[in-house]
Amino acid sequence: MKPTSSRAARRLAQKGGKPAPLTVADLADCVSKAKVKGVDKQIETRGKRILTSYLQTAQAYGMPVKDVIAEMASGQAAWRLGSAVRDEILKTPPDAVRNAACSQGCAFCCILSGGEGGLITPFEAERLYTAVSPLAGQPDGRDWHLEACPALDPETRSCRAYDVRPMICRSFLSIDAGACERNAAGGEEQGAGILGSHLDYLVVHALCRQALKGITQVHTYSMAATAAAAVAGADTGLTEARHKPSALETACRDGIKAALRPPTPSAKT
Repeated sequence: MKPTSSRAARRLAQKGGKPAPLTVADLADCVSKAKVKGVDKQIETRGKRILTSYLQTAQAYGMPVKDVIAEMASGQAAWRLGSAVRDEILKTPPDAVRNAACSQGCAFCCILSGGEGGLITPFEAERLYTAVSPLAGQPDGRDWHLEACPALDPETRSCRAYDVRPMICRSFLSIDAGACERNAAGGEEQGAGILGSHLDYLVVHALCRQALKGITQVHTYSMAATAAAAVAGADTGLTEARHKPSALETACRDGIKAALRPPTPSAKT
């Protein structure tokens, strides 16, 4: 009897039977059954729809299942899909984008005081580490502010890995640069937020993790720790920058709060 799902195929293999090869359709079935803890059903359903569309496209183009699994596990799938949603949003920019106060060298959003240090996928971590590694031994962003991203130039406060900056950097914006500076000093003022596409990116990666359980591991990394390891020339590479699994769930919950609270001007000027 042919197994009805990838999990059933693995159970059959454990019993000594001959399992059916894993297919992209099996992955789509796993996605349909996946659950992301702490995520609203409507948001989860949207993420499933986006990820399922990716799988359908992969199947239509005959993409090998091992390559699909690799993209899902590395976060490249989440990156592709989050970027596509972001591009659609920017075709008709919302007020927060049109009124953004962000400018080169502002950099207060690059002070990474959050507990996870800016969550990124393995795909992003590898690109960031590679881009920052040539800067090993040089002064970095922490020479400007102790909790700043090491990828920053401490003099100009410009990102030295801008072309490969992670999704969180591409999603964050503010309509009040002064509020960002005060928040970097410990304030809790309004004015900043993230594009809704970032939430799609996070939820898709979380769905990939759930769908690939028993197939392969799906990790996340600290952006701050990744850049720090690169400028330190650490032999351990990305090992120390890897998050605990709960970090992705926390980021999803935080992303929901940020996406549902559009940036509004601070009362202070």
